[in-house]
Amino acid sequence: MPILPVLTALNVALPLLYGGLVVLYAVSFFGSTTALDRLKTPSIVVTLFLHVLYLVARTIAFDHPPITSVFEIMTLLAMSVTIAYLYIEARTGIQNTGLFILFLALVFQTISSVFIRDLVTIPEYLHSLVLGLHVSTALMGYTGISLSAVYGLLYLMLYRDIRSSRFGLVYSRMPNLEMLEVMSHKAEVFGFLMLSVGIVVGVFWLPHVFDEFSYWDPKLIGSLVIWLLYAAGLAAKKSFGWQGRRTMILTLIAFAFVFLSMTVINLYMSAFHSFH
Repeated sequence: MPILPVLTALNVALPLLYGGLVVLYAVSFFGSTTALDRLKTPSIVVTLFLHVLYLVARTIAFDHPPITSVFEIMTLLAMSVTIAYLYIEARTGIQNTGLFILFLALVFQTISSVFIRDLVTIPEYLHSLVLGLHVSTALMGYTGISLSAVYGLLYLMLYRDIRSSRFGLVYSRMPNLEMLEVMSHKAEVFGFLMLSVGIVVGVFWLPHVFDEFSYWDPKLIGSLVIWLLYAAGLAAKKSFGWQGRRTMILTLIAFAFVFLSMTVINLYMSAFHSFH
């Protein structure tokens, strides 16, 4: 079977599949349908399988991992968000937050499918599968950290509603505060582990590829600072029993550093992390 028609079909199908997931989770969130609840996890697994197939097919067809443009990065982000969410859902058994998380994946994949282009002529280093591993694990790391912040924000919103004695539909469908804190923590651990892999791969591989490589590169320093912040936060939770509203606020503050690293530092200050 020719690979390009398969790529075209999957590029069209993926936003529809993610849209179906969002609808499935929305109907379940605002209603009460046990039959649909049983379809949630299998539907995510099927969507992820086809998404991985799509990324592998792109890598084979164009002889480079899908990291050469912002729209290729977006399809990786969509997959990363979904993998991180599936991990948290599997670890906690809670499905009621899927609507909020999978909507992000739908947005990323839709933008990617509409605007992605097939790049054939690219710098030689962008053909490296090791670079693909570095970028994809770093993205999954940032994704896990971002989801941790989302759950932290949901925690603070629910905390405020409880303090104000406002008990609406969202309150009744959301996990309790303790479970939101657990979900935030599991997302944080997932992101921390993935970011650790990305940093290790980058530190050992990048010096062999970029003549201008420097361990003082702002993006590398920013990533290490983020890693240290989360390492310290995880250690404090384990050693000193930090929990509750305070830790959720710290999660959001740490996420601000992640946002800074992914935007200002990456776009304007980093030298060899600009892949173009």
